[in-house]
Amino acid sequence: MMRRAKLAAVLLAGLLASALAACEREPASDSTAGAPAAAASAPVGASSAKGVGTSTVGALAPEPRGDAARGRELAKKRECHRCHGGLDLEPVDTTRHCVACHSEVLAGKFDHEPDAKRWRKNVAHLFAVPSLASVGARLDYSWLVHFLAEPRDLRPRLEPTMPRLGLDAQEARDLAAYLVSQGKPAGAATASAATGGATAAASTATSTAGGATLAASPGGAGADALAGADEARGRKLVDAFQCGACHRMSGTALLAGGTELDAGKRETRAAVMLAPDLRHVRARMSPGALVAWLLDPLAMKPDTLMPRTPMTPEQARDIAAFLMHTALADESLPAAPVPLPLLDRKVTFDEVKARVLDVTCRHCHGDPDTALGDGGPGNSGGFGFSARGVNLTSYEHLQAGYLDASGERKSLFGKLADGTPRIVAAMWARHREVAGKPDRELRGMPLGLPPVPPADIQLFATWVAQGRPR
Repeated sequence: MMRRAKLAAVLLAGLLASALAACEREPASDSTAGAPAAAASAPVGASSAKGVGTSTVGALAPEPRGDAARGRELAKKRECHRCHGGLDLEPVDTTRHCVACHSEVLAGKFDHEPDAKRWRKNVAHLFAVPSLASVGARLDYSWLVHFLAEPRDLRPRLEPTMPRLGLDAQEARDLAAYLVSQGKPAGAATASAATGGATAAASTATSTAGGATLAASPGGAGADALAGADEARGRKLVDAFQCGACHRMSGTALLAGGTELDAGKRETRAAVMLAPDLRHVRARMSPGALVAWLLDPLAMKPDTLMPRTPMTPEQARDIAAFLMHTALADESLPAAPVPLPLLDRKVTFDEVKARVLDVTCRHCHGDPDTALGDGGPGNSGGFGFSARGVNLTSYEHLQAGYLDASGERKSLFGKLADGTPRIVAAMWARHREVAGKPDRELRGMPLGLPPVPPADIQLFATWVAQGRPR
């Protein structure tokens, strides 16, 4: 049991930032533990599945430039490099990195636990995370500001999503400024002229096609980069190159070749997991950056798993025209489920522990005494969040509750205004986030991960209603 708890904590980082004390209501004045600052100062975007964020159709209004130096300090505080590679920050220890220890487990190199091979099935879907290398050569600054403030799901086959970190507007701008300041490979010269935040600011003209507003910028990175391109030819090329083998493009017909690739090859699986939904490309990239990316993705981002597909510049422009211009249906949001009625049978703590707490919760709310000294971001603190002392590894620890913003210990089972126990409310709040309706006063749990299934919340809520029997 001791070794199981120890390994669980070593794997905590791989759950992609399930940070913060479970279920603390978010004070607006505490950006490290709360919702973004007042709506008037924060970027506002449209809702989307598995998260919330900016509209995926058309260019965004330019955001004021942030301070890259402040952003770098914020990236260190928020431990961006604990999940993402590609930044000029001091590497974190393998045991605290999101995917490093998972990769070691899958490769049979994890030497902290003799029986680590039995954990492989638990980390098989949590070993890939996007690299942030050369962000400035690829992504639009204003889009990035909105995304950091209100994350959205970009990758339909990657279970974890960017968590809600509670950044206020200025923090999002500073962090975005730092990210786009990262090095641009020499081969990305054609894209760098108007990406990384200059797309909107340097805009000289706009054109509208298929519902997308495209900024025209100097350097061939705006709509003029698609001069002479043919959207219909681009649609056929997308099928011919089998882009749908990895990508989806919601809002349009399923791309051809959309069958799962060899699940036995880890690099192939990672490429599929990291492949973004192509509906987002028109907001994330300028037309010129997209053309350059299609022609040579490795030149723009050396660690990308996107293969270099032989094509002519004309073909790249045609594909970019299709991705940028084709009409898209509105994003389809999953409806938040209705809470199930309490069970009419006895529920024990052992059942709750096995079906809920040990599946996800304990990895970020662990016991530091048996977990290499780190109780996880939800207990010891991490990702910029204060230590909240939430330990979900045992009955006694669960009853001990959490530390509020003033350091006072409170119960996780205290009822909110609607009568729902705090910890149960946080599980339902995650479902609302997935449905694009986040609660500004309550951060959903597990943060950045798929919600706890309704039947499991029902089980947990029944146990609480029965007086939390041992």
